[in-house]
Amino acid sequence: MLGLIAAEKLHELYPKDDEGSLALKFNHLVRAEACAAAAEASGIADHMILARSELGSGGRRKIAITSGACEAVIAALYLDGGVEAAKIFIDRYWTPTFAALNEEMRDPKTRLQEWAQSRGPKAGPPDYKIIGRDGPDHAPVFAVEVSVVGKDPQTGTGTSKREAEQDAARKMLLSVGKTV
Repeated sequence: MLGLIAAEKLHELYPKDDEGSLALKFNHLVRAEACAAAAEASGIADHMILARSELGSGGRRKIAITSGACEAVIAALYLDGGVEAAKIFIDRYWTPTFAALNEEMRDPKTRLQEWAQSRGPKAGPPDYKIIGRDGPDHAPVFAVEVSVVGKDPQTGTGTSKREAEQDAARKMLLSVGKTV
C-alpha cells in the first residue's frame, strides 16, 4: 500500500521526471529508514508489545522492528478503512520524507563509486574496512574507513555498518570537493 500511494504522489509532484529519477525517489520513500521515521513520528514504537529480550536490547529503536510495525499499521488502516485511511496516515507521517526529496537522490556510496569509476580503471573502486566497533550489543557504533587510490582515507561512524560506510563515503566526497 505504501508503494502504491508513494508512486501516485510522486507522479503528482514530479510529472516531468524520468523513470530513473522517480525510481530513486520512490526507493527513498519506501525504504526501512523512512518507515522507521514515520513509526517514530506517529508514536507506533511506544505501543509495540515486545519480548523481554527485545525490550532489553533496544528493540523500540531498531529500524527493522519499527519499520515492520509501521508497515503493519498501514496494512491495518487499509483493511479497516480503505485506501483513503492509509493515504491520510502516509500523507501525515511521510511529509518530512517527501520534503527531503531532491534532484540528487543517489546515496553517498553510490556517488563515490561513480566518481571513482570516472577516474579510470587504475583508480579502482572505493575500499571499505571496518576499523572499530564500540558500545553494547543493542546500541553498537561502527567505525569504517574508506580508501580511494591517490586520496587520504576518510573515516565514518554509524549505528550500522551501512550507516558508517555512507558517512565515510560522504566525507570522502567532501574531501575531493564534491557536494553532498
